[in-house]
Amino acid sequence: MIRVHRAGQTRPDPIVDDLSAWRLPTDAVWIDLIKPTEEEDIAVEKALGLSVPTRAEMAELEASSRIYRENGAAYVTADVITHGDEEIPGVEPVTFIITNGPLVTIRYVDPKPFSILIDRLEREPHLCTSGPELFLNLMETVVDRVSSILSSTVNRVEAIAGHVFSGRKGVGFEKLITKLGRAQMANARIEQSLAGLTRVFAFVGVDDRMDDDEARARLRSLARDADSLTAHNHSVAASIDFQLSAALGLINIEQSSIIKIFSVAAVAFLPPTLIASIYGMNFAHMPELRQPLGYPMALVAMIVSAVAPLAWFRKKGWL
Repeated sequence: MIRVHRAGQTRPDPIVDDLSAWRLPTDAVWIDLIKPTEEEDIAVEKALGLSVPTRAEMAELEASSRIYRENGAAYVTADVITHGDEEIPGVEPVTFIITNGPLVTIRYVDPKPFSILIDRLEREPHLCTSGPELFLNLMETVVDRVSSILSSTVNRVEAIAGHVFSGRKGVGFEKLITKLGRAQMANARIEQSLAGLTRVFAFVGVDDRMDDDEARARLRSLARDADSLTAHNHSVAASIDFQLSAALGLINIEQSSIIKIFSVAAVAFLPPTLIASIYGMNFAHMPELRQPLGYPMALVAMIVSAVAPLAWFRKKGWL
């Protein structure tokens, strides 16, 4: 679909249905292509005299395919986080075409920053005055959203750390490791998004359409924010790795304690079992069998043979 925003307008124009009669408004500042069809791509290309990348081209990872100039327009593609409220967010490429006229966005998902900015434009229509300004407003919204998602990830990681190092028995390390794995996946996708945004800010920062002092100051601020979030994200990744190592170490300690208990029990019960086995043999000439105190003496011998190894282990500090 094609959604067109005009300068100073609180709401976008109705979604374009009849492409044969559609003409680009002269005061358009934002053309938002949402899951565009081939016919919609062609209509926008004719209206602007620019090529619109396909979804396959947007998904390419080469820098030359994601950031370039063509026919006087700057094409940048960034991985924008989607479903940020979930434990494992997604990332999808979104292309921004900065022209001398309107800003063009091509997306096949509905990231939350877009709806946030559209709602904001209803309250502050003066923000919708030009394509470059809309691009900056949209990038600020995207970075703010990444910051919010990173904060949620940090809170989840800290909560997991509280369980890992609680010292309680039966913590349930299997669930904790699963949660840490999800946090690591979220961390990696935040890193992917921030890396793409950093390249975008560096590329757009030298564009002629961002030549005024305010625009360049906002781009520098965005770049600093992205760098700061990247550094914070690295510290979160280190925390996740540490907690994962700690959880695996505690699992090994717990398993070793269980094996230790069985080993001590086996050693403690081995001598009594030996004594019982000896006197369980069916030989005719076993003098102790005729002793009146033979049975209690055998019991005492078994008890002493069980307690002696335990006392020795305790003396050595093994228990």
